[in-house]
Amino acid sequence: MDRIAVLIPCYNEEKSIGKVVGDFKKALPEAVIYVYDNNSSDRTAECAQAAGAVVRREYLQGKGNVMRRMFYEIDAECYLITDGDDTYPAEYAREMADRVLCHNADMVIGDRLSSTYFAENKRPFHNIGNAMVRFLINSLFHGEIKDILTGYRAFSYRFIKTYPVLSRGFEIETEMSIHAIDKNMQVENVVVEYRDRKAGSESKLNTYSDGFKVLGTILRLYKNYHPFGFFGFISLALLLLALGFSLPVFIDYVRTGLVHRLPTLIVCGFVALSGIITFISGIILSSLRQQEKQAFERDLIRTVCPKDRA
Repeated sequence: MDRIAVLIPCYNEEKSIGKVVGDFKKALPEAVIYVYDNNSSDRTAECAQAAGAVVRREYLQGKGNVMRRMFYEIDAECYLITDGDDTYPAEYAREMADRVLCHNADMVIGDRLSSTYFAENKRPFHNIGNAMVRFLINSLFHGEIKDILTGYRAFSYRFIKTYPVLSRGFEIETEMSIHAIDKNMQVENVVVEYRDRKAGSESKLNTYSDGFKVLGTILRLYKNYHPFGFFGFISLALLLLALGFSLPVFIDYVRTGLVHRLPTLIVCGFVALSGIITFISGIILSSLRQQEKQAFERDLIRTVCPKDRA
């Protein structure tokens, strides 16, 4: 079992991966550096191996698929994840690892947004998207994470081995952040500098398509983790809609004693019934969710780092 494992998912990072591996070997000489190549068409794997990394491959395309493979195959007391594009300085790695090893943190966030990200990043929609996602998640899930979409993180053994990777692509950072908040994991933030990609290096993140996937992930996880709030909001909207359209019908009935718009009244009745059913569904799913959280806490007791069993 490794003391510290540095995990680097890579796709066509030939120009920077050698420097990244070298920097992290200097910052954490006791760590094992793993580079997982995700079907690169350049010399990423060769450059990483030449720099001293352990190179493995994941053939299912997508960052989420790569991280699923890494989490499954590697056992370590501390996992440190970074990108292969040399945008995250290695000098912060020691502090992040110590937060896990010495301070019992389950997830340590490399916070770019409180540092140089908005000045260094040349893609304005990325800046807006990062700020919006941070606001949504911290508001909906009651968290205090400073940078939701950062690719620079450190994790404990128990986080990695209890985290189900469901995302296939870049939305995995959102999923990990929400999982940590929901499961009451100890999350800490370390402010790090951010460097924009070097000339000739292209980001694999699509601003619009991946941005919509992230927003979809937030909505999906809010439904799964807070079903009463999700279905309660839908129920309230349906009941208000039914009330709004049926109110004129009732006013006419009080004035004339006749129902002049019977079809409207019938439709409003069905809409109101749908709202009531949706509300009841939220209550039932919320109860099941509470049972799931209790089961997770019981299973968490069994997920002990192997070194602690000795």
